[in-house]
Amino acid sequence: NRDGGFLGHIVHNWKVRWFILRQNTLVYYKLEGGRRVTPPKGRILLDGCTITCPCLEYENRPLLIKLKTQTSTEYFLEACSREERDAWAFEITGAIHAGQPGKVQQLHSLRNSFKLPPHISLHRIVDKMHDSNTGIRSSPNMEQGSTYKKTFLGSSLVDWLISNSFTASRLEAVTLASMLMEENFLRPVGVRSMGAIRSGDLAEQFLDDSTALYTFAESYKKKISPKEEISLSTVELSGTVVKQGYLAKQGHKRKNWKVRRFVLRKDPAFLHYYDPSKEENRPVGGFSLRGSLVSALEDNGVPTGVKGNVQGNLFKVITKDDTHYYIQASSKAERAEWIEAIKKLT
Repeated sequence: NRDGGFLGHIVHNWKVRWFILRQNTLVYYKLEGGRRVTPPKGRILLDGCTITCPCLEYENRPLLIKLKTQTSTEYFLEACSREERDAWAFEITGAIHAGQPGKVQQLHSLRNSFKLPPHISLHRIVDKMHDSNTGIRSSPNMEQGSTYKKTFLGSSLVDWLISNSFTASRLEAVTLASMLMEENFLRPVGVRSMGAIRSGDLAEQFLDDSTALYTFAESYKKKISPKEEISLSTVELSGTVVKQGYLAKQGHKRKNWKVRRFVLRKDPAFLHYYDPSKEENRPVGGFSLRGSLVSALEDNGVPTGVKGNVQGNLFKVITKDDTHYYIQASSKAERAEWIEAIKKLT
């Protein structure tokens, strides 16, 4: 993830926006009183994007990056300094190249060969990692002349997972550590581990290495009742992540639209959604896909059951208990991808 400010260009007027880079999406927010306003103002899908940096289309603006999406929408983004511009361009380029289907297949084959025992959830592992007596020790670590506080080595985490019998081999431990990173329990720190993320090789996102540094993500919350953890995490959240991304969802009560991070899992098949403005890594909702129906909604006119200013690209999921979920993608292509992915699991 990269987090920071940019000036954004849409309809030829320049506005200050706060940008966050998340996997294959650049999400941007309005700023009010120096704070970002949620939900996000918009998002730029980076799959199939082209990036131009430096962009010389505006003579008096030398710090521009130009992004052109798969649907030929152009975004001009202006940074505060040359260093900032180049750092963002580097991160965005890495995110664009990371979206390679072959790599995803490689990761899934690795993932599918390793399954957590049904009685153990990722939350339970992270709880144990935080234990002051038997957990993993965080300490200051040096890398290339910089000191990173409260970090641990990739190889130390692999040793810890094996010694605590969560995995039987180093390969399994690397897979489990990658799962903890993908679910935002851990994050990479420093040049070596960040470089692995940017390389785009999803099978080697986590490094079993004594020079790669990691830390706990701030999203970790200890206050989860054991009952809640077992009912939600162990079963529903134990499946393999098949697809994730940002979509708008209509609320059931007030019928207002909000941007949510959707995560699609299989074995068992569930679709969960998270509030991107909240730090904790707990879904705000979700449902089983067994016996569900999913279909695209017509783009001409507002379909029955849909309220508000809707820009098309809608689809609907009807669960087995006849609950209707109205969801909006950012493009026809994105909608088609989600429908196809969900259909495979219904």
